[in-house]
Amino acid sequence: MAKYIIKRILLMFLILFAVTTICFMLIRILPRELPTDRNLQAVITARWEALGYNEPLLVQYGIYLKNILTKWDFGTSWYIAFRRPAWDVLAERLLPTILVNFYSFAVSVPLGLAFGIYAAVRKNKWQDQLISTATMVFVSVPSYVYGFLVQYFLYFRLDLFPLTVSSLADAGNSWFSWTMFRSMIPPVIALSFTQVAGLCRFTRAELTETLTSDYMLLARAKGLTRMQAAVRHALRNAMVPVLPMIISTFISILSGSMIIERIFAIPGVGQLYIKSINLLDYDVFMADTVFYTFVSLLAGIAVDISYGLIDPRIRMGKKK
Repeated sequence: MAKYIIKRILLMFLILFAVTTICFMLIRILPRELPTDRNLQAVITARWEALGYNEPLLVQYGIYLKNILTKWDFGTSWYIAFRRPAWDVLAERLLPTILVNFYSFAVSVPLGLAFGIYAAVRKNKWQDQLISTATMVFVSVPSYVYGFLVQYFLYFRLDLFPLTVSSLADAGNSWFSWTMFRSMIPPVIALSFTQVAGLCRFTRAELTETLTSDYMLLARAKGLTRMQAAVRHALRNAMVPVLPMIISTFISILSGSMIIERIFAIPGVGQLYIKSINLLDYDVFMADTVFYTFVSLLAGIAVDISYGLIDPRIRMGKKK
């Protein structure tokens, strides 16, 4: 198991290097736009020259990697936050993204598991058919559609929540105030619909198969109800494929929140990513790319390790 984890970590860094290289080359071949102010042009041009931006691409990439490995320097933002380190620009946007995704994750997982378990226990009954039909509908609709629907009903029609996430100034300069939390409820709801439906469908499918196993008949013969047998015995075996689904759910929320952040004006990493592309802020774009790629690869390793933690019989990478 240890050898497998080490191998996966090394492979993770290799993939991260490959993705970083491709994105760096593609973004650097795009033309750079200078501001109209001549004094500002001179300052930026001199700074680019000092940073080696006018060197050949391979030389630029070597300088870029050297700065990251030796100084943790991901470059400089020239358009989003003038002359601020790109990593600092990214770091200050992490908290709102993490909060929205954590709230959505905390809502999606319990509801998805609960509906999935209930549908599996009530298999072929009207409750199962109702949940399965609703699941198919919710899975088919992207999260940004729910964003517009949530805004329409909860803001325009019912006036229960604000249209967009509150600014720090309005929330008392705290991301953990009640005003800020209340304003985050609509994007959390918009992100949760698809994830709840997907997790519910997957849990139902795995649990339904487990409930038909022989040891479940023995548990029922001992006097356990169908729900008790499902929760105490079947759910543990069904969680072997379900837990990786939960981890991937968090990653899909993280990537899907880019559009939701735009709709609800959340000053997070997703909106920063889109803004860096529109403004051709190369170093901020690269910092964002490295962040998303690293999180995705790390989640893949966590998924593989989780198999062995849930079921001790599974040993990844072990030869027969």
